[in-house]
Amino acid sequence: MIDTLSSAALAGGLSWASGIRLYMALFIAGWFGRAGWIDLPQALQILESPWVIGVTGLLTAIEFLVDKIPGLDSVWDAIHTFIRIPAGAILAVAAMGHMDPAWTTVAALVGGTFALGAHATKAGSRAMINTSPEPLSNWTASFSEDATVLGGLWAAFFHPWLLFAFLILFFLFAIWLLPKLWRGIRWVFQRLAT
Repeated sequence: MIDTLSSAALAGGLSWASGIRLYMALFIAGWFGRAGWIDLPQALQILESPWVIGVTGLLTAIEFLVDKIPGLDSVWDAIHTFIRIPAGAILAVAAMGHMDPAWTTVAALVGGTFALGAHATKAGSRAMINTSPEPLSNWTASFSEDATVLGGLWAAFFHPWLLFAFLILFFLFAIWLLPKLWRGIRWVFQRLAT
């Protein structure tokens, strides 16, 4: 039961985090695994490679900087729509290990959904924040996302039940927020069209 719980938490945490900060999630998982602080499943042990840690560390630094620049962050998010969501599905499957193909499919669907929900909430929020001319709100949002991902990964690695409670709260918030973001984004496009 504990192994299944830990695997589910790792799958949920990594797939959710990948929707916001994919490279940070990969870097931290690899670094923690290499340091011996966590035990990664066999399919994710490649993240412990010094080369993978180096590349994901570099990409984490680039994303950290790009995400602080209003406008450029939304371009980065748009491009990463096609990277973060499939990565979330793959990470969920890899974290769960060898399973029956039906459960592998379920893990991929749930992981992709977690990544999509996190990505849509992040990208939609940032698109709306970017309508403000001052950069402080953008920086605050970006640093908040960094801290939230770090907290989510910490819970996924060390406190599975806390992660599950966090994910429930996050997705309730996302369900409440996403329709408002959609209306706001439509309003912005309507204003730009006139």
